[in-house]
Order: sequence, then structure tokens, then C-alpha cells
Amino acid sequence: MATLRPGSGFFRPDSRPARDLSVLLAASTLEGASRERPLRWLDLMAGCGIRSLRWALEARGASHQPVELWVNDADQERGPLLTANLEPLHACDGVVLNQIHQPAERLLREAYLEHRFFDLIDIDPFGCPNVLLQSTLQAMRFGGVLLLASTDGRSPTGHDRFAAVRRFGAAARAHPSSWELALRLQLAAVAREAWLLGRGLEPLFSYSDGRTFRVAVRMRQRIRSGEEQQLGFVARCERCGDQAVQAMLDLQGWRPCACTDGCGRWAVSGPLWIGPLQNVSAINGLLEISDRLDAGFNAGLSEGQDQTLAPRSRRMLEGLLADPGQPACCWSTAELSRRFQLKGPPAIEPLVAALRASGYGACVSGVMAGQVRTNAPLGILLRRCAEFGGKDR
Repeated sequence: MATLRPGSGFFRPDSRPARDLSVLLAASTLEGASRERPLRWLDLMAGCGIRSLRWALEARGASHQPVELWVNDADQERGPLLTANLEPLHACDGVVLNQIHQPAERLLREAYLEHRFFDLIDIDPFGCPNVLLQSTLQAMRFGGVLLLASTDGRSPTGHDRFAAVRRFGAAARAHPSSWELALRLQLAAVAREAWLLGRGLEPLFSYSDGRTFRVAVRMRQRIRSGEEQQLGFVARCERCGDQAVQAMLDLQGWRPCACTDGCGRWAVSGPLWIGPLQNVSAINGLLEISDRLDAGFNAGLSEGQDQTLAPRSRRMLEGLLADPGQPACCWSTAELSRRFQLKGPPAIEPLVAALRASGYGACVSGVMAGQVRTNAPLGILLRRCAEFGGKDR
């Protein structure tokens, strides 16, 4: 059993789900990999090195696939701590450890120039990571997986609209589903940079705890047919609460909102990603990998549990599995309750069942609690809400 010292740097126990999912994604890159070349995994902003340690000891596990593990932190003062924490990896047969201390941009540019491409890159910075997107994608192998985090919560949630224009090239308006819009803006930023390189984008999962926004995407060698249709706009009327979505390629005048007097006005966010947020097949695969790893658990570091996927992480992943992220319209039941003077937020599971029984697509949001995703018109949604919430008299 390996031990880890977090040191005085930034280490959050609450980020365990992010680390768990990164381990599963690392393990997924082993499936079907050719042993003629080693896989390359890059922990770009390693901190204390816990991700890298878990990748090698848990994700690789009993696999004989050779792996080059690149562990980088620009802070050279972290060197002794990283060296001590990564010491067990020197005994791992088939793992080649490269510990470096370079600015992220320089490392990525040098990797591209030296034709050193990565199968897995994890970027977990402070603030917005978009300045690194182009150099990151150029350093990725076709079919590689990128895990991207952002702690920039103000600009993509509509609280700093000028910063949203600068960092995302988009309008971001305040919205009850603000976490989801932030994730969609981030995916759009990645998609645009990938398309510039002629590559395609496949979101694997997207989630947030309100403080950090995380997406995982697979980079495809080519842009798939119709992929550009996934870039568009989400509009919301603050007055009546109605929502609408349009693809950028099909953009025309917006339909009237649900305001009965015709005085409503759309507040438009985008361009952003209006396609799926999750890949159901990929998430099922990660859950299967988790079960296999737990069955043969010999990991050297488990963050206090003999499981790769902690119960909290599994619940989150199962919630994402039930919500692929389409359509892009998501409704807060608490906001609907307040707006239409219901006794309280409607019971969400019966509401979803009622909407489905009426012929509409509906599911519980896996991104934000207390939200329902549906393509039902606002009038239908309100009638069903009233059935399960009741009017306040």
C-alpha cells in the first residue's frame, strides 16, 4: 500500500470523484492498445502527484501494457515532494516515469515539435484553461482522451459577461441551469479549437460541483458528419421563463416566447455546445472497468478505501448515465414553483414519468440537482408541475 503526502499545496479531498474518474479513463485507454508502442499519459499540473500515482498503481493494475507516465508541475519547489510520492512507481515494471517541471505551454509545444503525442492528458488549473487548448490538442494522439477542469465560475455562468466574451468568444447570460451552460460553453471552446485542426470531438462526460467545471472528451481524427450542428444558442425569457434552442447553422428569428402579452424578450447565450454532454456507452464502460478493478483490487493507493470508484463517485456517474444531456433545455423545479406560485417544487421523478407518458422526452438532470430536462413546451411543463406541486391558495 503506497502512501502520499499532500504537502502544503492545493489538495482537496472533495475532488475525489474527479480523481476516480481520471483513473477509470486511464484504464480505458489500455483496452485494445497495441503493445508495439507505450501509451503516454500526461498529468500536466500534478500538484502532489496523486493522480499519477493512482494511474500507475490502479489504472494500469495487472496490465502488461507499457506506459510512459509524464508528471509535470511548473513549481520546481514541489520537486522533492513529487519525487517522494512517486517513488513506488520506480518498482513498477513497464512504467517509465518522467518527472518534469516546466510551464504547461512550453511542455506541450515541445511535445508537438518532438512528435511526442499523448493518449491521456489531464489539465486541472486555477481559472480558465482555454489558453492551453490549441497546444494541448496538437499534442494529443488521435483517439486520445482529454480531462479538462476550470475553476472560472463567473464568466461562463453570466456573472462576468465581458470576461465570457474574452475567454469563450460567447455571450453568457444568467440562467437557472448555470452549471450546465458553463459546461456547454467549455465544450464549445474545445470543439472550435479541435475543428480548426480538422479533428472531431466526442464528449464522454460533463459535471460540476458548482466550484469546478469538468469535461472529458475524446479527440477524433476527423469531424463526424453533422458535428457542426452541435454548436448553437440557448435563449431564455426572464419574464415568463420560457426557453428555446437553435443550432448556429440553422439560426433564424426566434419564435415568440410564452408571454401572453407579447412583451417578453429573449436573453441569448452562446455559441455553446447544444449536443450530448455524456456518452452513455462510454460511461457504462467506465462502470464495468471499475467493477473489474475492484474485483482484482491490488492498488497501492485507494484514498482510504479498497475501491477505485468511491460510493459518492459511483452515484454521480450513475446520475450522468441517466442524463445524456439532450435536449439542451433544462428547467429548475424550484424556479418553476416560485414563478407559478406552487406549494413547493414538484416531485421530480413523477414529473418526468408524466412528461414521458405525454409523449415528450424527459429525464432528471445529472448536472444540477432539482432540475428536469425535457423538450416539452412550457405550457405542458407547467400543467404537469401543477399536478405534482399544487397551486398555492
